Amino acid sequence: MAVGFSVEGIEGLPEVQRGDDLAALIAGAVELGDGDILVVTSKIVSKSEGRIVEAADREAAITAETVRVVATRAYDGGVTRIVENRQGIVGAAAGVDASNAPHGTVLLLPVDPDGSARALATGIRALTGAAVGVILSDTLGRPWREGQTDIAIGAAGVHVFEDLRGSADASGKPLAVTMPCVADEIAGAAELVKGKSSGVPVAVVRGLGRYVGPLDLPGARSIIRPAERDLFRVGADEAYNEGYRDGFDESQAEGPLASE
Repeated sequence: MAVGFSVEGIEGLPEVQRGDDLAALIAGAVELGDGDILVVTSKIVSKSEGRIVEAADREAAITAETVRVVATRAYDGGVTRIVENRQGIVGAAAGVDASNAPHGTVLLLPVDPDGSARALATGIRALTGAAVGVILSDTLGRPWREGQTDIAIGAAGVHVFEDLRGSADASGKPLAVTMPCVADEIAGAAELVKGKSSGVPVAVVRGLGRYVGPLDLPGARSIIRPAERDLFRVGADEAYNEGYRDGFDESQAEGPLASE
Protein backbone atom coordinates (compact mmCIF):
# COMPACT_ATOMS: atom_id res chain seq x y z
CA MET A 1 0.00 0.00 0.00
CA ALA A 2 1.37 3.41 -0.98
CA VAL A 3 1.85 5.89 1.85
CA GLY A 4 2.20 9.59 1.18
CA PHE A 5 0.85 13.10 1.47
CA SER A 6 0.78 16.23 -0.67
CA VAL A 7 1.69 19.85 -0.02
CA GLU A 8 0.28 22.66 -2.15
CA GLY A 9 1.01 26.35 -1.90
CA ILE A 10 -2.07 28.59 -2.01
CA GLU A 11 -1.52 31.37 -4.53
CA GLY A 12 -3.55 34.50 -5.18
CA LEU A 13 -3.94 35.74 -1.62
CA PRO A 14 -3.86 39.54 -1.37
CA GLU A 15 -1.38 41.52 0.69
CA VAL A 16 -2.71 41.18 4.24
CA GLN A 17 -3.59 44.34 6.11
CA ARG A 18 -4.45 45.03 9.72
CA GLY A 19 -7.97 43.83 10.52
CA ASP A 20 -8.28 41.49 7.52
CA ASP A 21 -10.36 38.35 8.01
CA LEU A 22 -7.74 35.68 7.32
CA ALA A 23 -10.24 32.83 7.66
CA ALA A 24 -12.37 34.30 4.90
CA LEU A 25 -9.38 35.06 2.66
CA ILE A 26 -8.01 31.52 2.96
CA ALA A 27 -11.38 29.78 2.70
CA GLY A 28 -12.10 31.73 -0.46
CA ALA A 29 -8.77 30.83 -2.07
CA VAL A 30 -8.78 27.03 -1.82
CA GLU A 31 -11.23 24.15 -1.57
CA LEU A 32 -10.74 22.35 1.72
CA GLY A 33 -11.83 18.97 3.00
CA ASP A 34 -11.86 17.04 6.26
CA GLY A 35 -8.35 16.22 7.44
CA ASP A 36 -6.58 19.01 5.55
CA ILE A 37 -3.93 20.92 7.48
CA LEU A 38 -3.26 24.57 6.71
CA VAL A 39 0.25 25.86 7.41
CA VAL A 40 0.10 29.64 7.69
CA THR A 41 3.17 31.86 7.83
CA SER A 42 2.92 33.69 11.15
CA LYS A 43 3.82 37.00 9.47
CA ILE A 44 0.43 37.36 7.81
CA VAL A 45 -1.21 36.69 11.16
CA SER A 46 0.97 39.40 12.70
CA LYS A 47 -0.05 41.78 9.92
CA SER A 48 -3.75 41.10 10.41
CA GLU A 49 -3.37 41.57 14.17
CA GLY A 50 -1.43 44.83 13.79
CA ARG A 51 1.80 43.49 15.30
CA ILE A 52 3.91 46.05 13.41
CA VAL A 53 6.43 48.61 14.71
CA GLU A 54 8.70 51.14 13.04
CA ALA A 55 12.01 49.67 11.90
CA ALA A 56 13.91 52.34 13.83
CA ASP A 57 12.51 50.78 17.02
CA ARG A 58 13.69 47.23 16.18
CA GLU A 59 16.27 46.94 18.97
CA ALA A 60 13.83 48.37 21.51
CA ALA A 61 11.19 45.95 20.23
CA ILE A 62 13.57 43.02 20.68
CA THR A 63 14.25 44.12 24.24
CA ALA A 64 10.54 44.53 24.95
CA GLU A 65 9.77 41.05 23.59
CA THR A 66 12.61 39.40 25.55
CA VAL A 67 12.09 37.63 28.86
CA ARG A 68 15.52 35.94 29.06
CA VAL A 69 18.82 36.39 27.24
CA VAL A 70 20.34 33.05 26.23
CA ALA A 71 23.42 34.18 24.31
CA THR A 72 24.87 37.23 22.58
CA ARG A 73 27.51 37.48 19.87
CA ALA A 74 29.06 40.67 18.54
CA TYR A 75 29.68 41.09 14.82
CA ASP A 76 30.75 43.99 12.63
CA GLY A 77 27.91 46.43 12.88
CA GLY A 78 25.98 45.03 15.80
CA VAL A 79 25.14 42.21 18.19
CA THR A 80 23.12 39.06 17.61
CA ARG A 81 20.87 38.27 20.55
CA ILE A 82 19.51 34.76 21.11
CA VAL A 83 16.69 35.15 23.58
CA GLU A 84 13.56 33.59 24.98
CA ASN A 85 10.59 35.72 23.98
CA ARG A 86 7.18 36.27 25.53
CA GLN A 87 5.81 33.26 23.67
CA GLY A 88 8.48 31.00 25.23
CA ILE A 89 10.33 30.54 21.94
CA VAL A 90 14.13 30.69 21.94
CA GLY A 91 15.58 32.26 18.81
CA ALA A 92 17.37 35.22 17.31
CA ALA A 93 16.01 38.72 17.91
CA ALA A 94 12.90 37.47 19.77
CA GLY A 95 11.25 36.75 16.42
CA VAL A 96 11.27 40.45 15.45
CA ASP A 97 11.70 40.37 11.67
CA ALA A 98 11.94 42.82 8.79
CA SER A 99 11.48 40.29 5.97
CA ASN A 100 8.15 40.50 4.15
CA ALA A 101 7.19 43.48 6.31
CA PRO A 102 5.89 46.80 4.97
CA HIS A 103 8.73 49.20 4.09
CA GLY A 104 10.18 50.91 7.16
CA THR A 105 8.63 48.49 9.63
CA VAL A 106 9.34 45.21 11.40
CA LEU A 107 6.92 42.52 12.49
CA LEU A 108 6.47 41.04 15.96
CA LEU A 109 5.18 37.52 16.47
CA PRO A 110 1.50 37.11 17.41
CA VAL A 111 0.90 37.67 21.11
CA ASP A 112 -0.71 34.23 21.49
CA PRO A 113 0.15 32.01 18.48
CA ASP A 114 -1.96 29.09 19.71
CA GLY A 115 -4.91 31.41 20.28
CA SER A 116 -4.46 32.90 16.81
CA ALA A 117 -4.33 29.41 15.28
CA ARG A 118 -7.45 28.40 17.18
CA ALA A 119 -9.37 31.47 16.03
CA LEU A 120 -8.30 30.85 12.43
CA ALA A 121 -9.21 27.16 12.55
CA THR A 122 -12.57 27.97 14.13
CA GLY A 123 -13.35 30.51 11.42
CA ILE A 124 -12.31 28.25 8.54
CA ARG A 125 -14.23 25.28 9.93
CA ALA A 126 -17.32 27.46 10.22
CA LEU A 127 -16.98 28.82 6.69
CA THR A 128 -16.16 25.55 4.94
CA GLY A 129 -17.74 22.86 7.11
CA ALA A 130 -14.45 20.99 6.88
CA ALA A 131 -12.59 19.67 9.92
CA VAL A 132 -9.20 21.24 9.21
CA GLY A 133 -6.16 21.80 11.37
CA VAL A 134 -4.06 24.97 11.43
CA ILE A 135 -0.35 25.40 12.10
CA LEU A 136 1.30 28.82 12.36
CA SER A 137 4.90 28.61 11.21
CA ASP A 138 8.01 30.73 11.65
CA THR A 139 11.65 30.32 10.70
CA LEU A 140 14.36 29.54 13.26
CA GLY A 141 17.98 28.47 13.29
CA ARG A 142 19.02 25.33 15.17
CA PRO A 143 21.82 24.83 17.72
CA TRP A 144 24.84 23.06 16.22
CA ARG A 145 23.45 23.19 12.67
CA GLU A 146 23.81 25.78 9.92
CA GLY A 147 20.78 27.12 8.09
CA GLN A 148 17.21 27.59 9.16
CA THR A 149 13.96 25.67 8.98
CA ASP A 150 10.32 26.43 9.68
CA ILE A 151 8.76 25.24 12.93
CA ALA A 152 5.28 25.36 14.43
CA ILE A 153 4.83 28.29 16.81
CA GLY A 154 1.05 27.93 16.98
CA ALA A 155 -1.33 25.04 16.37
CA ALA A 156 -5.03 24.24 16.63
CA GLY A 157 -6.95 21.11 15.73
CA VAL A 158 -3.69 19.22 15.16
CA HIS A 159 -1.86 16.64 17.25
CA VAL A 160 1.56 18.30 17.58
CA PHE A 161 3.22 15.02 18.63
CA GLU A 162 2.91 11.42 17.52
CA ASP A 163 3.56 9.54 20.73
CA LEU A 164 5.20 6.21 19.85
CA ARG A 165 6.42 5.44 23.35
CA GLY A 166 5.48 1.92 24.37
CA SER A 167 5.15 0.70 20.80
CA ALA A 168 7.75 -1.28 18.82
CA ASP A 169 9.90 -0.47 15.81
CA ALA A 170 9.92 -2.49 12.58
CA SER A 171 12.23 -5.09 14.13
CA GLY A 172 10.14 -5.46 17.25
CA LYS A 173 12.36 -3.43 19.57
CA PRO A 174 10.47 -1.29 22.12
CA LEU A 175 10.40 2.48 21.63
CA ALA A 176 10.97 4.14 24.98
CA VAL A 177 11.36 7.85 24.17
CA THR A 178 10.28 8.22 20.53
CA MET A 179 7.82 11.10 20.13
CA PRO A 180 8.16 12.83 16.74
CA CYS A 181 7.12 16.47 16.71
CA VAL A 182 4.88 16.18 13.67
CA ALA A 183 3.80 19.83 13.85
CA ASP A 184 7.39 20.94 13.23
CA GLU A 185 7.82 18.31 10.51
CA ILE A 186 4.68 19.51 8.73
CA ALA A 187 5.74 23.16 9.06
CA GLY A 188 9.12 22.34 7.53
CA ALA A 189 7.56 20.41 4.66
CA ALA A 190 5.15 23.25 3.91
CA GLU A 191 8.00 25.75 3.70
CA LEU A 192 9.30 23.88 0.65
CA VAL A 193 6.33 25.21 -1.34
CA LYS A 194 5.89 28.54 0.47
CA GLY A 195 9.46 29.83 0.46
CA LYS A 196 10.70 33.20 1.64
CA SER A 197 10.36 35.16 -1.60
CA SER A 198 7.54 33.49 -3.50
CA GLY A 199 4.68 35.48 -2.00
CA VAL A 200 2.91 32.26 -0.98
CA PRO A 201 2.22 32.53 2.78
CA VAL A 202 -0.17 29.56 3.13
CA ALA A 203 0.09 25.90 2.19
CA VAL A 204 -2.43 23.08 2.48
CA VAL A 205 -1.20 19.62 3.45
CA ARG A 206 -3.39 16.70 2.44
CA GLY A 207 -3.18 13.03 3.37
CA LEU A 208 -2.29 13.52 7.05
CA GLY A 209 -5.80 13.62 8.42
CA ARG A 210 -4.85 11.18 11.16
CA TYR A 211 -3.23 14.12 12.94
CA VAL A 212 -6.32 16.36 12.78
CA GLY A 213 -8.56 16.47 15.83
CA PRO A 214 -10.62 18.74 18.09
CA LEU A 215 -9.74 22.40 18.51
CA ASP A 216 -8.91 21.98 22.19
CA LEU A 217 -5.89 19.75 21.56
CA PRO A 218 -2.64 21.03 23.15
CA GLY A 219 -1.10 23.70 20.96
CA ALA A 220 2.46 24.44 19.93
CA ARG A 221 3.26 25.88 23.35
CA SER A 222 3.34 22.26 24.57
CA ILE A 223 6.36 21.66 22.30
CA ILE A 224 8.56 23.99 24.34
CA ARG A 225 10.76 22.01 26.72
CA PRO A 226 10.22 22.96 30.39
CA ALA A 227 13.09 24.81 32.06
CA GLU A 228 13.79 21.98 34.49
CA ARG A 229 14.49 19.63 31.54
CA ASP A 230 16.49 22.13 29.47
CA LEU A 231 20.18 21.19 29.42
CA PHE A 232 21.17 24.31 27.47
CA ARG A 233 19.60 27.22 29.29
CA VAL A 234 22.39 29.63 28.28
CA GLY A 235 25.05 29.87 25.58
CA ALA A 236 28.49 28.32 26.00
CA ASP A 237 30.31 31.61 26.67
CA GLU A 238 27.60 32.75 29.07
CA ALA A 239 27.75 29.45 30.97
CA TYR A 240 31.55 29.69 31.21
CA ASN A 241 31.44 33.29 32.44
CA GLU A 242 28.72 32.48 34.96
CA GLY A 243 30.65 29.48 36.27
CA TYR A 244 33.88 31.46 36.44
CA ARG A 245 32.16 34.29 38.29
CA ASP A 246 30.50 31.92 40.77
CA GLY A 247 33.79 30.07 41.31
CA PHE A 248 35.64 33.34 41.85
CA ASP A 249 33.07 34.59 44.36
CA GLU A 250 33.23 31.29 46.28
CA SER A 251 37.04 31.26 46.39
CA GLN A 252 37.07 34.86 47.61
CA ALA A 253 34.56 34.04 50.34
CA GLU A 254 36.65 31.09 51.53
CA GLY A 255 40.00 32.81 51.14
CA PRO A 256 42.34 34.00 53.90
CA LEU A 257 40.77 37.47 53.91
CA ALA A 258 37.19 36.25 54.14
CA SER A 259 36.86 37.15 57.84
CA GLU A 260 38.40 40.57 57.53
